[in-house]
Amino acid sequence: MPFAYCLKKMEKKLTTKVVLKEMENYFFIILGLCLFTFGWSAFLIPYEVSGGGVAGAASIIYFATGKIPIGVTTFVLNAILIAIAWRVLGTKFCVNSLICTFVMSGFFSFLQPLFPKPIVDDMFMSVIIGSAIAAFGIGMAINWGGNTGGIDIIALMIGKYRNISYGRISLACNIVIVGSSYFVIHDVQRLVYSFVVLLVSIIVSDLVIDGYRQTYQFMVFSMKNEEIAQKIGSTLHRGATFLKGYGSYNHQEKDVLLIVAHRTDKSDITRIIKEIDPDAFITISKTASVFGKNFDNIKI
Repeated sequence: MPFAYCLKKMEKKLTTKVVLKEMENYFFIILGLCLFTFGWSAFLIPYEVSGGGVAGAASIIYFATGKIPIGVTTFVLNAILIAIAWRVLGTKFCVNSLICTFVMSGFFSFLQPLFPKPIVDDMFMSVIIGSAIAAFGIGMAINWGGNTGGIDIIALMIGKYRNISYGRISLACNIVIVGSSYFVIHDVQRLVYSFVVLLVSIIVSDLVIDGYRQTYQFMVFSMKNEEIAQKIGSTLHRGATFLKGYGSYNHQEKDVLLIVAHRTDKSDITRIIKEIDPDAFITISKTASVFGKNFDNIKI
């Protein structure tokens, strides 16, 4: 009876821990999306400066009509893309995208009316500050498992059936969106500033999320490598490789765990290793390129 009670209590703690972790993830996702919409609403939209992504397309529609709120357009465009991509990209990704779309559209609907005029008088400084804040916010959201849908959905769908890299698709779509803003605003200066928004967004978001498709190599030295590998496999569906090692100090053979993973899995893998063996010795290094199953294809 005491054993059953303890087991039940442990399961409850585990469930609570998972729930708290998810709450932490969504807190930072929501905070990141709030910063993203604030950068657009307070700095870019009042100057009629556009940018890339669905937010850029929604802002162009708003500039053209003067009536349709960006929050409404963002939700409609993302909802259409999510509906198209549901079978292609899977339920988990699309549900996550839908939740982020709800949050982002809600923030746009709330924040946009609060800033009829820009809070910075200088247009160039407003463009730099606004795009940097927005890019930092979206980088934060992505790092904690969120996304803004839009261009990501298009790039992932095309990349699944065509040998075209994510970065090329994303850049091409963003250039088309920003370039089309000229036919609405008819102002070369604002068009140039819209491209500045795109450039700053790419640079800042890359700094926050360590670049598009960044991969990491883990070398784990632990007596619990078997348990660590099983946990990573069952939780993240990520494989691992055991290498034979020999310690020069203690003259003992031991397994070395080798893991190659995307940047989105980096924090989860580190957390799993820490939970199972806090004393594990770990080296983490960035990889220049990774080719093969579940990673990039060789495009030479």
